[in-house]
This record gives sequence, C-alpha cells and structure tokens, in this order.
Amino acid sequence: MVGISLGDPSGISPEVVVKALRDRRVKRALTPMVFGDASLEGKVPAAALQKVTALPAQDRRPGQPTLEGGRAQWAYIRAAISAAMRGRVDALCTAPVSKEVISRAGIPFMGHTEVLADAFDVEVLMLMSGPRLKVALATNHLPLAQVPGALKTQTLLRQLKLLAKTVGPLVGRAPRIGVCGLNPHAGEGGLLGTEELTVIGPAIARARKAGLDVHGPLPADGLFARAAKARFPYDVVLAMFHDQGLVAAKALDFERTVNVTLGLPLPRTSPDHGVAYDIAGRGRADPEPMVQALLEAARQARG
Repeated sequence: MVGISLGDPSGISPEVVVKALRDRRVKRALTPMVFGDASLEGKVPAAALQKVTALPAQDRRPGQPTLEGGRAQWAYIRAAISAAMRGRVDALCTAPVSKEVISRAGIPFMGHTEVLADAFDVEVLMLMSGPRLKVALATNHLPLAQVPGALKTQTLLRQLKLLAKTVGPLVGRAPRIGVCGLNPHAGEGGLLGTEELTVIGPAIARARKAGLDVHGPLPADGLFARAAKARFPYDVVLAMFHDQGLVAAKALDFERTVNVTLGLPLPRTSPDHGVAYDIAGRGRADPEPMVQALLEAARQARG
C-alpha cells in the first residue's frame, strides 16, 4: 500500500497522479491510497481515495493558486504522514507542492524532507536516485549564504554512515561514495576556501577509519562530468548543497530521477519536478516522473 499526497490542486499534481495511477506498471506494482480532494472522485479508484478536502472550484483552478489551496496541500501531507504513523501504508509518495503558497497560507514550510524528519523525529538525507547518478544532499533547502556554516564534520560523518547503510542494499555491496567539495576546485588547497580542510576532509577521514569506502573532497564540476560517461566510479555522491547535486541529477536523467528520503522508518519518494503552473490544466504534463516515483516507493517497500 503506497500513500500518495495529492500536492498542489492548482498545479500539475492532480493530472500526473491520475495519469500515473492508470499506468499498467503502477497497477501491477502497488495498491494506492490517495490523500486528496473530493474532485478526484471518478478519476482514481474509488477504494483508493481518502477525501481530505472538498475544495470549491475557485481554489483548484489550474495555474491560479489560492491560500485555501495552500492549506489543502498541507492537509494532504499531514493526512499521509498520519496514515504512515498508524501503519495504514507501507510507503509514501508525495506529489509536488508549492512551498511559496503553503508558506503564504501561514504554514511555515521548507519542504517535505524537513517535515518528515520532524514528524518522525529522525535525521534524514535527501537522495536523488537516477539510473546513472545517485546524489545525496548534505544540506537541503538553505540560502546559499548559510551553507558553509551548516556544514559540520560530525553531521557529515553521520550522513556518510547513513548513505553506506541505505545505499548498500540497493547496489548489493558496500557502496563506493564520492564526496564533493564546497568551493571551486575543492578549495584548491585552501586558496579558494578552507571548508575542505577543516570540515569535509576530516569527516571523510573519520568515515574511512570506520571502514567506509569514501573518497574526496572532489571538485564537483569534474566529478559530475564523469557521471555522464558509462563507467562512473561511485555508487553515490554526497553533494554539499542543493543545486550542486540537483542540477547534475536532473540534467542526466530528469524523467527517471526520483527524490528519496533516507533515514525514515518507511520509504518516501517524490518526482523531481515542481508544480508547473504554466502548463497546469492543459493535459500536457508528463506522468513518467510520478510513475517512477511510485514504482520506486513500491520497490523499496517490498525490499
């Protein structure tokens, strides 16, 4: 059973959820439980729909988000998490939301990852999992100016241990982990920044002492350029900040890259795109990223 939070009712989320649940691969792989709006009646399997809201038409118009729609997005997330905590679902798959609209509705919201970490009271790690590249993020939704201060040796060490523990079963052995530097050219020996010498390097040394197969700090540009080639030497990469990792993952394989939250007591996945107000309601949204997110949730739940 995979719990699905509907996402933004004014974005492409309802469209991609409906299309994905009609996909034969998804039908064979899982039983859905959709936490969403009453307007989905007749569009998803009747037994699957958990009606959290009954929004009037003006609060679910494509491309025209409202504050009430923002509160609805939050309600879907909370309902799905509640079901997970009660053991009603075996995995979670979250459709895209608008952080801006939820926040404007008066709900402090930085992202699903942070909410899930708080709800389950665990330390988590965001992993973008694609067929050619798996990249985790040492920091998530932070202003770039705050990233250097957020990097701590002990935190990086815990993240590397979590990566080794969770990615190992996916690759069938102890994973080989590459670690990005923070600064251009991984600091150039301290000339372009010292975080590699004072924070990142010591975390790698401690991880290697603990028996992990970890390498770096590595210049991100050269590292991710190698990911486009057939023989990438790392099973997973730990990037230091959001765009450093996500630009590479999405550029390599946008449709099949899935956002996975590591460290939770159950699998959680999401497609790696946003609400796309510009094409909402036009029937043009590609459901393949949502399909892949659902299939990955089902695979991890079985595993």
